[in-house]
Amino acid sequence: MTITPPALSVFEALESEVRSYCRGWPAVFDRAQGSHMYDEDGHTYLDFFAGAGSLNYGHNNPVLKRALIDYIERDGVTHGLDMSTTAKRAFLESFQNNILRPRDLPYKVMFPGPTGTNAVEAALKLARKVKGRESIVSFTNAFHGMSLGSLAVTGNAFKRAGAGIPLVHGTPMPFDNYFDGTVEDFLWFERLLEDQGSGLNKPAAVIVETVQGEGGINVARPEWLRALAELCERQDMLLIVDDIQMGCGRTGAFFSFEEAGITPDIVTVSKSISGYGMPMSLTLFKPELDIWEPGEHNGTFRGNNPAFVTAAATLDTYWADGQMEKQTLARGEQVEQALRAICEEQSGAHFRGRGLVWGIEFEDKPRASAVCKRAFELGLLVETSGPESEVVKLLPALTISPEDLDEGLRTLARAVRETA
Repeated sequence: MTITPPALSVFEALESEVRSYCRGWPAVFDRAQGSHMYDEDGHTYLDFFAGAGSLNYGHNNPVLKRALIDYIERDGVTHGLDMSTTAKRAFLESFQNNILRPRDLPYKVMFPGPTGTNAVEAALKLARKVKGRESIVSFTNAFHGMSLGSLAVTGNAFKRAGAGIPLVHGTPMPFDNYFDGTVEDFLWFERLLEDQGSGLNKPAAVIVETVQGEGGINVARPEWLRALAELCERQDMLLIVDDIQMGCGRTGAFFSFEEAGITPDIVTVSKSISGYGMPMSLTLFKPELDIWEPGEHNGTFRGNNPAFVTAAATLDTYWADGQMEKQTLARGEQVEQALRAICEEQSGAHFRGRGLVWGIEFEDKPRASAVCKRAFELGLLVETSGPESEVVKLLPALTISPEDLDEGLRTLARAVRETA
């Protein structure tokens, strides 16, 4: 398929230079359904991006769409701050019955605002309030959001530089396999904690992604995560798992930390929690940490009732019987086999991932962007990740059919070959 870039004059004239995805995908999109997007000129694209992980159940999922339309047509409450509504009640009951109770998770639920960075800011604020300390430890190549507190625990130098002010009270430590297995896990971190001369202020918490999505699809081993949880318990630090992109089933289980058998003190969830791509986020925490005063942390858009409606429908439809996890893991094996074949054919290419999040890293770093560009020309949407955009990142919908998944993987293989 040959794509002719459309005239984008109104976007170039009025929209800020900060726009990004539209530069890599020069099309004006008009419709989307399932794993496909359609531009205004009638071209079809297979979507391996899924709204950066906010569309785990595909575009305009018919079950969720029906629930949303019914709610709107009966004049259900759209905006409700943090008032009690029937939509919120239905979501909380579904979340408790389908997610928390089957996993024996005791979490209280907080609605901190519409986006992932709101959830992270609330988590950091609560950890500092509980422990009475300021310092937060994060990890190399982490990404936690674009507001100032989240940026302070984000590793990417380009994004950090955009803050314009010093980003303080955050300390980075090496993520799993940062030294290619040559250094004992947490040797540096634990030595600093125990050395009174290290200069490291006692942290209130540690924040971690089990799979670093924006950082390059860096997968933490279960044993590394268990050791981190044990270290936090020994050193009186809270463990925060940022599950904004890797939660809601992206790695197989609903929460990405389940494989490691740990129970974080605080968990942040967003992106696909609404199921329909609408703004919604959660900060979950153990009941003993719920020391907020009423109204101490608030915001106008905490209660997105239409998102509660689709979120409840999502949980009742996809998470009541355990089949979604099995399907995701099966689709993940399909991806793994295809990526292994691609990397065996191409020197200087390496793959990694879990569930339905995968990446191909290229030693020739600019090649990843070239692959994404060629994939777009062939009708496939993929993006790069990693500190130097050296990884081609795959985030197909969890509901993608085996046939569409296979088609996209064949297109990706062609794009890799044609950029060699």
